Amino acid sequence: MRPRIIDGEYVIIKIMNNKPDKIDMQILSILQSDARIQLKALAEKVFLSSPATSARLERLEREGYILGYKAQVNRLALGLHITAFINLAVDPTEKPQFYPFITESPYVLECNCVTGEYSMLIKAAFHSTIELDAFINKLQRFGKTNTQIVFSTSVAPRGIDFVKLEERSEQDKGEYLYMPETESKKE
Repeated sequence: MRPRIIDGEYVIIKIMNNKPDKIDMQILSILQSDARIQLKALAEKVFLSSPATSARLERLEREGYILGYKAQVNRLALGLHITAFINLAVDPTEKPQFYPFITESPYVLECNCVTGEYSMLIKAAFHSTIELDAFINKLQRFGKTNTQIVFSTSVAPRGIDFVKLEERSEQDKGEYLYMPETESKKE
C-alpha cells in the first residue's frame, strides 16, 4: 500500500476487499425486510453507532450492493387478480423487436431469458383473463407461448437472508456425497 498525505501527515489507507462482511450482510438482510427502518434502529440491530451504520449504508450503495429502495404494493388490492407465468420461445431474429415491446408493457413484472424449450419466462399481472388473453395474442407474434395462471403463492417474493445463507454455506463446506466402496471381487 502506498502512504497518502492527509492533513500534512502520512497515513496508510486500507483498501477494502469490496466484499461485504457479516455486518454488511446483516444490514442487507434487515433492509430487504424493512427498507424504511430508522437508522438508529438499524444501528441497534447490528450493534454499531448510527454514524458507523450510515457510513456502511453509503458504501453499500456506492459499491452497488444496494440498488434502490422500493415499496411492495398489494396487487390484489389494486384489482390485479390474475398473475401468470408465460413461457415464450422467441426466435433470435425477433429479439430486437421483442425487448422494447416487453420493456414497455405495463403488465410485465419480470422477464427472464432462460434455458430450455422456451427462451423467455415472463411474470405478469392482469385485471382479468381477458387482458391476459389479449397480451398473449400480442406475444405470439414473437413465438410460441405456454401459460400458467397462479392459483396461490406459498412463498411470496422475498429478499435473501444473507445471515442464514452464510450459516448454511459454512455447514455445507466439507459435505460430500459418500458412496461406500463396493467389492469388485467375489470370494
